[in-house]
Amino acid sequence: MPKRHAVVAGAGIGGLTAAVALHRRGWRVTVCERAPEPPATGAGIGLAPNALRALDTIGVDAALATGSAVPTAMGVRRSDGQWLTRTDTADMAARYGMPPIAVPRPAFTAALAASLPPEALRYGTAVTAVDDAAGRPTIRTAVGPNLPADLVVAADGIHSPLRRVYFPAHPGLHYIGETAWRTIVDAPDLRIPAMSETWGRGERFGVTPLSDGRFYLYATAVLPAGTRSADPRAELRRRFGSWHDPIPALLDRVRRLDPADVLQNDLYDLAAPLPTLHHGRIAWLGDAAHAMAPNLGQGGCQAIEDAVLLAHLLPAGDGTDSVPAALAAYTAARRGRTDAVRVRARRVGRLGALRNPLAVAARDLAVRATPARLALRGMDDLFNGFRLPG
Repeated sequence: MPKRHAVVAGAGIGGLTAAVALHRRGWRVTVCERAPEPPATGAGIGLAPNALRALDTIGVDAALATGSAVPTAMGVRRSDGQWLTRTDTADMAARYGMPPIAVPRPAFTAALAASLPPEALRYGTAVTAVDDAAGRPTIRTAVGPNLPADLVVAADGIHSPLRRVYFPAHPGLHYIGETAWRTIVDAPDLRIPAMSETWGRGERFGVTPLSDGRFYLYATAVLPAGTRSADPRAELRRRFGSWHDPIPALLDRVRRLDPADVLQNDLYDLAAPLPTLHHGRIAWLGDAAHAMAPNLGQGGCQAIEDAVLLAHLLPAGDGTDSVPAALAAYTAARRGRTDAVRVRARRVGRLGALRNPLAVAARDLAVRATPARLALRGMDDLFNGFRLPG
């Protein structure tokens, strides 16, 4: 019996994880990615215990593949450097069985891609349509030829064309009111051991040590959508150059980079949950299914959970069980959890984006008054929330 064939639209973290999981379930996999080649630059990604546990079930060791950066602590600071909340990573490891790690996103996607047969990856190949999604789908691409499939995985990102086609009445994306800058810098001499996010008034700045010794920096500001500066490095310096150490020193390293290395994106999440995460033989995952604000560091982690659970519920590549029934089970298993994370991420973002001085003072007081052990316990549903049924 020939292997079942899955076509994955999108070679991001969710799409590649799904491809690897399905490949290891015996499926023949084709990954179609609109970009002409894998990304060589980009940001970092934090892999929380729930994502690491999901990856472990499909035999992917992210730390082994990319190296691991385990910060000594994680927490939130004020712009003067005072910690509002701080948790030792050792306490997280003791509670959840493993600490979070942070890796460069291009290195992680490259490691996932290396787990697939070379012929499975098709860059410069955008999926333009899916014909007969309820029967045996045929995938049309911008470069042809058409691809018949038993399953289509829509991992085509936050602006998912397939989502717009199959859910035309959905309100789509919601601008959360902030823009974000992201970059990676070399600064081994600064010896920054902790992962931190600093909250000001309508502005935030994050520092994450990466597995290769560099630092992933991100910053946000409350601004109208589409606001851009001619020099993003100068803009970051203007906004955050007077904040606590080591932020000014890190920004000095940004000034030496090509301005194109500073990515800026307005932040959106999905305005409402999708009514279902599947249609016929198409399954949506990651940002295409439940785009969320990055305030919990769970966007990529939830995409990984989606991908692993989807492959687990589907029949083996040479099996005879029903694919549509498995996709219905996938929607039932994932829709509630992912929407709860989406809503929670939006609420946390509203706290970080406060600008009124009295509201900011009250926020900071409330965060400081919360014991670290209670703050950590509040992450249990996220970090312990991944389970494979059966």
